Amino acid sequence: MSSDLHYKLIVGLEIHVQLCTKSKMFCGCAVEFGQKPNSRVCPVCLGMPGVLPVMNKQAFEYAVLVGLALNCEIAQFTKWDRKSYYYPDLPKNYQISQYDLPLSANGYIEIPLESGKTKNISIIRAHLEEDAGKNLHTAGNFSQVDLNRTGTPLLEIVTEPDMNSAAEVRALAVELQRMVRFLGVSEADMQKGHMRFEPNINLIITRDGTEYRTPIVEIKNLNSFRALERSVDYEQARQLDEFLENGVVMGMGNKTTRGWDDEKEITVLQREKEEAHDYRYFPDPDLVPVKMTPQWLSEIQGRLCELPIKRQLRYVDQYKLSDYDAGVLTADRSTSDLFDEAVKAGAEPKRLCNIITQTGLKIANEKGCSAGDLGLKAQSVANLAGMIEGGTISAGSAGQIFEAMVETGKEPEVLAEELNLIQKSDAGELEAIVDKVLADNPKAVDDVTGGGKKSKKARGFLLGQVMQKSKGQANPKVVSEILVKKLG
Repeated sequence: MSSDLHYKLIVGLEIHVQLCTKSKMFCGCAVEFGQKPNSRVCPVCLGMPGVLPVMNKQAFEYAVLVGLALNCEIAQFTKWDRKSYYYPDLPKNYQISQYDLPLSANGYIEIPLESGKTKNISIIRAHLEEDAGKNLHTAGNFSQVDLNRTGTPLLEIVTEPDMNSAAEVRALAVELQRMVRFLGVSEADMQKGHMRFEPNINLIITRDGTEYRTPIVEIKNLNSFRALERSVDYEQARQLDEFLENGVVMGMGNKTTRGWDDEKEITVLQREKEEAHDYRYFPDPDLVPVKMTPQWLSEIQGRLCELPIKRQLRYVDQYKLSDYDAGVLTADRSTSDLFDEAVKAGAEPKRLCNIITQTGLKIANEKGCSAGDLGLKAQSVANLAGMIEGGTISAGSAGQIFEAMVETGKEPEVLAEELNLIQKSDAGELEAIVDKVLADNPKAVDDVTGGGKKSKKARGFLLGQVMQKSKGQANPKVVSEILVKKLG
């Protein structure tokens, strides 16, 4: 590559988020994953003649809640439009969506960067629509259609092309998943198709002082962070190679869509991209517009919580946790809420963080839930942290007690007694054990008192011998103080 050629990656993202309502967007069919194909359908979502859709109010409120979390302007008046296209998984031959009057627009989302700083990514719009069904291609040399998903509430979020690396694209996707889970509006399980990503990618290339832009490529229906990040990286390299080879630049009608081949890790051309006029949008005559009153908006605003990135930054600033630990704690809301409540109940934050992240998450993973859903009271977890701080139990014993708390529901103080894990801190009792260990190990005593390289190792050996003789129940801090007093 010549030294006078420079390029910059430009990525905008379209994200589809399935909302976790009990029923579909415009009918009463249940939203349930993994059911028998075509068993959760009715005349409305099948598009039968003469049926009338009715809007799901909860889905609309969920969408507004996300719009508020994305710092968007919420429209006082919005309508429903028909987006016309033919595809086997779209029974009506049109999708009910929002075209020129989305329910929210002009916002931003804050994402964490690898440098530890944050970056704001602008949001063009977030609007509601209904999902399509699913085409299946596994039965033979023909396709099957499952329409259970047809009509499920789908929130589409469109960003400005503000991302300049695959890592930033991934960070936004991860942050958005955390956000919708914190708000309780989506399970955001990508294996179940609850979140799907479509990056729009091109390059700004400067060569010999002249700026060129490569044609925009949209990669369709990515359903994992790994696929999202790798497809952006691949497309960046592919577009640069294509430009260097034939000089193709952005022009009218040369936007394309590509699919991601996960096995070969390449993008594959699918088709030229349609423009808005190809969909022949027009207002849906069967649905009334939605008017947002100040009272209704205020009620929805009351459901906002502290968003995960704000909470993560607060943990780092207020409690001096590492960015990694703060990120782990804020991966889901119930675990983060447990941490906050236990700190309020008196737990030392770093000690508490270690208990939750090292023991709580291990048990939670085994049980297939979050640490916040293990059924523990925040005060009980705070008491456990306090017992370590006070020297009542060792840090190593905390995991055993925590596990017993989950299984029995008993308080940590009771379990520490039952499991014989309370540390001995009686100086007189421990001094007798120390004297016996010193008498049995004269060489180690000489190594400590003689100073030099062996001193530290010998002191650690003597401490270990005391712990062994006390069956792990001696308070290491008290033992260390006795050893210092006796050996200097």
